[in-house]
Amino acid sequence: MPAMMALLQRLLGVVLVCGVCAQQYWRQPQKHPLTPTFQKPQQQSKVPPPAAPLHECVLEEAEKIQCGAPGITVDQCQDISCCFDGHLCYYGKAVTVQCTRDGQFVVVVAREATWPPLDVNSVSLLDPNEAFCGPVDGTSAFAIFQFPVTACGTTLKQNDEGYVVYENHMVSSYEVGIGPKGSITRDSHFELLFQCRYLGTTVEGLVLEVNPVPPPMSVAAAGPLRVELRLGKGQCVSKGCLDDVAAYSSFYSSSDYPISKVLREPVYVEVRLLGRSDPNIVLNLERCWATSNPNPQSVPQWDLLVDGCPYPDDRYLTTVIPLDGSSGLEYPTHYKRFVSRMFSFVNSDTYAPQKDTVFIHCATAVCYPSRENSCEQQCHRQSEYPLNFSCWVML
Repeated sequence: MPAMMALLQRLLGVVLVCGVCAQQYWRQPQKHPLTPTFQKPQQQSKVPPPAAPLHECVLEEAEKIQCGAPGITVDQCQDISCCFDGHLCYYGKAVTVQCTRDGQFVVVVAREATWPPLDVNSVSLLDPNEAFCGPVDGTSAFAIFQFPVTACGTTLKQNDEGYVVYENHMVSSYEVGIGPKGSITRDSHFELLFQCRYLGTTVEGLVLEVNPVPPPMSVAAAGPLRVELRLGKGQCVSKGCLDDVAAYSSFYSSSDYPISKVLREPVYVEVRLLGRSDPNIVLNLERCWATSNPNPQSVPQWDLLVDGCPYPDDRYLTTVIPLDGSSGLEYPTHYKRFVSRMFSFVNSDTYAPQKDTVFIHCATAVCYPSRENSCEQQCHRQSEYPLNFSCWVML
């Protein structure tokens, strides 16, 4: 029997939100904590700083960097929003901003201040032209900046409460994949807006939250065949289980959308035929792609699967999960599953990460196997000269 195929293009009723923000903390002002001359200010701010959350203080001994002067007490350590292990006051896995009385910013950025973890070597001030505007010290886990409040692009203003406010901005570079119809990134885009505020003998250091993610709307559309696209949310709960199996043990319902995901977090996608009991038919995915709005023809676009195979020019290749009789599904050929890593679109002109939602679309084909056509989609290694060329650049 000749192969019979029916194509179905479908808009997924799933909205993914991606965004990584600098965490918001209030920081108590202190003298430069990296030198022996560190002293606690004589007057405290009106608002006591919170103790660092416990998970921020879990570091290997080799990763700990001293915060404050040697020998300070646990209360003095908490006053400067650092961690204390009984012997050493050290910086936690967060963002710490401190303001010295002699007019210096001290900013410490931890690799795990974002998720996915940040490359601290990519962090810089917006105006790094002067030599002292770069990191003064650091490790693979921390970057430490110290510079005058009047330098490195700092702006000066006075607020209604009479404070003299010095404000600066810090960002990270990130890798961008440039495709024929759009550009994306999976790197954490770190933006930090911070202030030092001075009034008489009172000094305050503030980290302001940036990059708010707007709430998206979920969208769905019907097709001529009943094909459903849904996202798995199951998790491993026992030793030895496999994430790619456990993820499809349960699925998000319509009331769960939109779903928030962090960059590079796995997105478990399943496409299945509904209302069919013929064990011979095979569901194939012709192409799956993502857009920043519900229109599947809109740009920017980013391919996830092409001809049923991972888009070869993606640095993080989509993983197609094979299904057979061992999957426990009644009709395994009626299902397709794949795993992609979360990303955000970037502006085509400035390459700035967008705060848009991400919509997933798939064009499907239903195939009847025959002697001439097995319906199996063969995935080969990337050719030497791909038709749709993409490149990756560091910004």
